[in-house]
This record gives sequence, structure tokens and C-alpha cells, in this order.
Amino acid sequence: MSSVTVGDRDAPLFADDSAWDEAQGLLLELELADGLPAVVPTAERLATMLGGRDPASSFGLMPPLFGEITAQAAAWCCVVAGCRPAEFPVVLEAAIATLEPTFNLLGIQTTTGTPTVAALVHGPLATVLGMNAGTNCLGPGNRANACIGRALRLVLTNIGGARPLVGDMATMGQPAKYGMAFAEGEHSLTTPFHARRGLDAAADAVTVIGLSGTLEVLPEAGASTPEAVLRPALAAMQGAREASSGGRRRDPGEQFLLLPPEMADVVAKAGWTLEQAQDFLHSESGPDWPIAHAPRDIHVIVTGGAGVKMTCLVPWGGGTYCVTRPVG
Repeated sequence: MSSVTVGDRDAPLFADDSAWDEAQGLLLELELADGLPAVVPTAERLATMLGGRDPASSFGLMPPLFGEITAQAAAWCCVVAGCRPAEFPVVLEAAIATLEPTFNLLGIQTTTGTPTVAALVHGPLATVLGMNAGTNCLGPGNRANACIGRALRLVLTNIGGARPLVGDMATMGQPAKYGMAFAEGEHSLTTPFHARRGLDAAADAVTVIGLSGTLEVLPEAGASTPEAVLRPALAAMQGAREASSGGRRRDPGEQFLLLPPEMADVVAKAGWTLEQAQDFLHSESGPDWPIAHAPRDIHVIVTGGAGVKMTCLVPWGGGTYCVTRPVG
């Protein structure tokens, strides 16, 4: 049996005829798996995932144990997670994005709190990969969403070294630490998120988000005005912040509000722009402790399926700002 270096471990490459149960057991014993059944990594599968890239290409050191993000190590994690080769660039760019200082990956990886890293995919690539930006986009049932999110988590664990009681000190953690990835939808209310951050709207991109969880939000009865849609979202953001602040006034940071198309329709049909919605949420939160650092730090993303229920992605209270990188 041969092996490759993944973080601080020698990660095995099994023979094609290896027994499935034995491979699962060894991956768990080496603490290289996440507890779910794993695709058995073989030399052929790894080479296919790499797609001709230089396996030794290095993209930085990932905290908390500062393992080296090589193409080979990231590809090995993608194999185990069940990714297709076309999904590998998304995982790799997402992993690189977490290294930006403003993302504060060291804090996210080592806190006793619950944060995880979510990947939000933008552009035509999301459609090409078959990612879900519709009904149940944050839930199960779509292999691309599931495998991309799982692979990124394995990179964070295996290369970064965020293993329970080693680098990851979470008191409880959360289910999204198995993996979380979803795609941005399209709507006239919003320009694509990566375009708002300076990239070409037609480009492919991925955004990493440090979040402590999700919070379901319903509009006020009738949901007939932008205010009726947005006021409950503001209340949810404020309540989540109060609950996680420990009595401290931290930097306002940023917020993510996921709007389903029906709620985006209400806002757009009233003649409001995205900027007006952001300004409303920021101004209504008050000058003493605004809900975000600035109105444009309230990120409204249209995604999801039929229905009126919105989702706030609760930001990690320790301090983090999302990072967007082009893919391809």
C-alpha cells in the first residue's frame, strides 16, 4: 500500500481490490475520515481527481496545525468525499480562500463555539456541476452540494488539523461541520454576489463563510411589503447576536440573509433595490450597535425554492469576514 502526505498524516492509497470494510476501518483508525462511509482512495482515483495538475503544487499552510495545502492533499480529500474531478477546483479555491487573514480561520477552527465553513458557489459552474440553488438547497439530496461541502470539511480537518480535542475544541459543534455547500440563485433584485465583490458577473467563483448556524425567519403576516419581509430578518439577526455576545459589544461584522424568490419578488415589485433593502436593515438596527459594519456588509443572497421562509446565516461571533475567489 502506498501513501501521500495529507496534513500531518501519511494518507493511504489502497489497491483496487482492497476490501471495503478494511479500508473504512483504517481511514477511521488514522483519523482521516469523518465517520460517514468514504470512497476508498486509490492511486487511479487520485490521479483522475488531479487531472494532470502538479501534485506538489503548494497553496499555503492551513491552521491550526499548519498543514500544507498541496494539490495532492486536497485531491485526496476530494476522492474520499466522493467528488467528481470537475468539483475539485471549487474545493481547492475555497480552501485557499479560508487563508485570508480577514476570514480568521485559526479562530474558527479552534474555538469552543460552533462555527463551520460554508461554501457558496456562483456563476455558470454551479449549473454545470448540477448544484442545488432551489428547494432544500441547504439540505440533503444533491450530490454536488453534499460532496463539495464534505470535501472542504475534510481539508479543514485533515490538512488543517482541526480534529476533535487536537485543533478543534468545539464544546458541541454542529451538523454543518460534516459539510455545507450551496449555490446562488438568480433574481432581478440582486446582481450576482461575486460581481458585487469586483469579479466579472459571468465568471465562476466561490465564497467561504464562517457561520455558527442557520436561523429560520418568517415574514410578518401578509408579507406584502419590503418592510414586512425585512423586519423579522433584522430581529433574528439582533437576537442571534445578543445570544452569542456574552454581554460584549463586538465589531458589527457582516450578515448573510438568504431570500427565497417569493420574498425577493415582494421587495423588487415594490420598487426597492438591493441597496435600499441593505440600507433599511442597517438603519433600522440603530447607530448604537448596528447589525453590520456597513450597509453593504449585509449580504442578501437569493436562493431556495417555493415558500416564504427565509434563512439567516448566523455569523460566528468571534469575528470573520467572507472571502470570494474566482474558480478556473
